[in-house]
Amino acid sequence: MLKRFSAAPYLLWSTIFVVVPLLLVFVYSLFIFDANGMSFSIESYLKFLDPLYLEVLWRSILLAFEATLICILLGFPMALILSKMKPSLQKIAVTLFILPMWMNFLLRTYAWMAILGKNGIINNLLEFFHIQGVSLLYNEGAILLGMVYNFLPFMVLPIYTVLTKIDYQLVEAAEDLGANKKTVFQKIILPLSIPGVISGILMVFMPAVSTFVISNLLGGGQFNLIGNLIEQQFLLVGNWNFGSAISMILMVVILISVAALNRMDRSGGGETRVW
Repeated sequence: MLKRFSAAPYLLWSTIFVVVPLLLVFVYSLFIFDANGMSFSIESYLKFLDPLYLEVLWRSILLAFEATLICILLGFPMALILSKMKPSLQKIAVTLFILPMWMNFLLRTYAWMAILGKNGIINNLLEFFHIQGVSLLYNEGAILLGMVYNFLPFMVLPIYTVLTKIDYQLVEAAEDLGANKKTVFQKIILPLSIPGVISGILMVFMPAVSTFVISNLLGGGQFNLIGNLIEQQFLLVGNWNFGSAISMILMVVILISVAALNRMDRSGGGETRVW
């Protein structure tokens, strides 16, 4: 009884600020409200089948995939290095690593505008060495950089947490049996770290595919992503029905990604062999 009562505030909060908004978005995506009342319509979903909107969705998924892949390639070695540090150094290193996350998301992104801008730090440095400046802002590369910078900690921390929990007696046993470092990594460390990798993929891909702030600031509004499209429909165009339909489609894409990763985790995780 006490446990149920203690969970009541959380359930109430989740209902008001998660469930109810989702239901409202779902209703607005399927029903049109006008002077004649409420009428059922799938026009908003059919409108999204326009090649222009499908291209925006594909671009968003592709950029999010690229950002996630780069985060894996950078994040796994970082997490491995952190996990092998001495416990006293680990706390300091992890704190320094997550320190930028304590800063506001917008400020972190604005900082890259100062670095990559025409009169930014990089171009000023190039001019100092008498090298012609380059255009680093307002392109897909800048958006990708912003995604990787902002979401990399979400990849590193889950992998680091899993790696620190690995029983390194398995590694010692494999080495005693003649396994080299490459074999130990492939047969023990990598398989046991898969749950952390999958958690990291989810935590990076979901915000990356739905972001609109990074593309607005670093892309200069020239590269519309699905998040920008939703923002425009709600705040600029005022077409809540179409904005809600796009939101539901994006949610389906994310749920399919989550289901696929969970299936991969169940089918491939938990088995370690050293031969």
